[in-house]
Amino acid sequence: MADKRKPNVVYIVLDDMGFAHLGCYGSTIHTPNIDRLAADGLRYNNFHTTAICSATRASLLTGANHHEAGICSVVDYSTGKDNNLGYIRPEYATVAEILKEYGYATFCNGKWHLTKDNSPAGDKTNWPLQKGFDQFYGFMEGQMDQYHPHLIRDNSEAEQPKTSEEGYHFSEDVVSDAIHKIYQQHMARPEQPFFLYLAFGAMHNPHHAPQEYIDRYAGQFDMGWDKIREIWFERQKQLGVIPPDAELTDRNLLVDAWDDLTEDEKRLYARYMEVYAGMLEHTDEQIGRLIDYLEKSGQLEDTVIVLLSDNGASSEGGKNGKYNEYLMNGIAAKDEAEIPFALEHIDQIGGEYSNNHYPTGWANAGNTPFQWYKIWAHEGGIKDPLIIHYPRVIQEKGAICKQYHHVSDITPTILDLIGEDKPACIKGVWQKPFSGISMKYTLENPEAKDQKHVQHYEVWGNRSIYKDGWKAVVNHMDRPYEDDVWELYHVETDYSEKYDVADQYPEKLRELQDAFLVEAAKHDVLPLVNRFAETSNTSLNETVYDYKYIIEPFELNITGPSSVWIDNRDNEVIVNLNRKNEDVEGVLFCSGDRFSGFSFYIQDNYLKYSYNYGQRVYTDIVSNKKLPLGEIVVGYSFQTKGKGAHVSLYINGEIVGEGDIPALYFLRGPAITIKANKYTAVTDNYKVPFEYQDTIDRLVIHNPEGDVSKELTLAKFMKTE
Repeated sequence: MADKRKPNVVYIVLDDMGFAHLGCYGSTIHTPNIDRLAADGLRYNNFHTTAICSATRASLLTGANHHEAGICSVVDYSTGKDNNLGYIRPEYATVAEILKEYGYATFCNGKWHLTKDNSPAGDKTNWPLQKGFDQFYGFMEGQMDQYHPHLIRDNSEAEQPKTSEEGYHFSEDVVSDAIHKIYQQHMARPEQPFFLYLAFGAMHNPHHAPQEYIDRYAGQFDMGWDKIREIWFERQKQLGVIPPDAELTDRNLLVDAWDDLTEDEKRLYARYMEVYAGMLEHTDEQIGRLIDYLEKSGQLEDTVIVLLSDNGASSEGGKNGKYNEYLMNGIAAKDEAEIPFALEHIDQIGGEYSNNHYPTGWANAGNTPFQWYKIWAHEGGIKDPLIIHYPRVIQEKGAICKQYHHVSDITPTILDLIGEDKPACIKGVWQKPFSGISMKYTLENPEAKDQKHVQHYEVWGNRSIYKDGWKAVVNHMDRPYEDDVWELYHVETDYSEKYDVADQYPEKLRELQDAFLVEAAKHDVLPLVNRFAETSNTSLNETVYDYKYIIEPFELNITGPSSVWIDNRDNEVIVNLNRKNEDVEGVLFCSGDRFSGFSFYIQDNYLKYSYNYGQRVYTDIVSNKKLPLGEIVVGYSFQTKGKGAHVSLYINGEIVGEGDIPALYFLRGPAITIKANKYTAVTDNYKVPFEYQDTIDRLVIHNPEGDVSKELTLAKFMKTE
């Protein structure tokens, strides 16, 4: 039986939320429930994450630095090296696995993003239930449509409990489910403590919020990001979450002055921020429902609640934001077609037909008073809100802790609070020790001196090191490493990291550069991964995927060892069918959703191929003849051509339709599915799932090593076997 004196533990993780976004950290966005946790708990103003989502989650759950845990950045781009495996190494057990050793019930709800194997029929070694959780409900990927998510319950696919038309939103769903889990556990075994890992899809894009929440912020950001930064900065000083002598950093180089924008740009950009603010208030309300349940059920006083963001605000929306973030073209570039397109759909931003992301200027505001963003090793990327609420221990409610700490320190703190050590062996695997330290001393005395003196950071070559009040940092961003220029900040006196003093203190800079190499060698940071280079999924080697006797829709894995990588590279698909009826129709092969993708299907007894370029351009190619009955072979070839592609349709080896795709979308759609179009429709020509109504005898996907020829190259698949 579990010790009654052990507290419940709740981790609440928000995604891509900046240091300044919460009301209790200075913003004008309404977050009363999170503010309540801060008022009755502790806020930290010198807490750091890893600058990117998977890595922060790995460090949070294991108490280790993320490289040594096996995840150097995001799991999608793994190399197979020990520091970039695409999953958490078993030598670093998760806090769920640890707490189960001490009698805890363990629940995981929300975003996982800690394995590259996402297929429900694939390898689940690194899924939540295999990493210590009794139950899981959420999604596996890095970002998700909040109205049409790819839901997983435990180890299997799950259906939405209601439709978007009925008011479905993922944040509401996962909190309701979490409350249900805790309720059942509390009623059945009230003496057993629980651990809940609640990782929202919010505030990652797409920024989706019910319209009533968006409307609450109408006009509130018309003054622009420059003025908002100043207002939030002054509020931060008033609240005491930044030192009184802190200075506001200059507007980032990649952000235009608000006064220099056109009136159309101002109107559109303000709307993007209204949506973000509405989403955050909506998320706060869901957190409030969980807090209310814990309080009314008598569990709040005995629960440690840890709330944080996984990294700083994101610049991925680019200079002018994105109605559809799949068309991301870099944070410094402007897409001239974006403004008129987004203005045409401005009332839909935040709704289910948008895949939106705000402009970089709002990320700059969200990271007030710091510079740079998510992925950067500057404070804008790594310094994030942290709130700890635990009435049993915290005496100075509402205090602000200034001690330097890192996300790897959270789980060691929990073990310290429950009075237990990390077991030497878990599931037959000898464990490696925490690299983080306990923060319990800050709960007992918010004015205590720092106990953490050095911490390194690295994501995609962006790297930094903190050591006793000094910080050295470099923006790498795909340059040769020998061209990197390091900066130096005395953050003990320069809280905002505003003044680069590298030229004044070259010896101190060299000392920290050397210290970074020592820490990097000690914690498996080396070899460095240069952004997307060297990653396994970018291989253009020849691949063949052969599927036989397809009796129901199946979603293929898009990451991991068995991943199907076809988007925007030469490929061809061959399908063997036995058509007994001209009325049989449906999707044969589909990749994507309403925001981008393609679909290969039969409709009205014609062969069709539809390509959706980020909701901007739709291309339909239709066969010039109807499909015959009997055993037939149909297919298409997709041949890249400049910035676009040429598509040919085939029936029994004969070209029956051709067309050009004018432009290729930057990112893949969320799902590759045989025999149906899941989630939302790539094309308005049909409604989901538009499942093919008969058996598919065989479907072959071929990625050649070079270009595909004008005709299908896999002649051996032209007849059924």
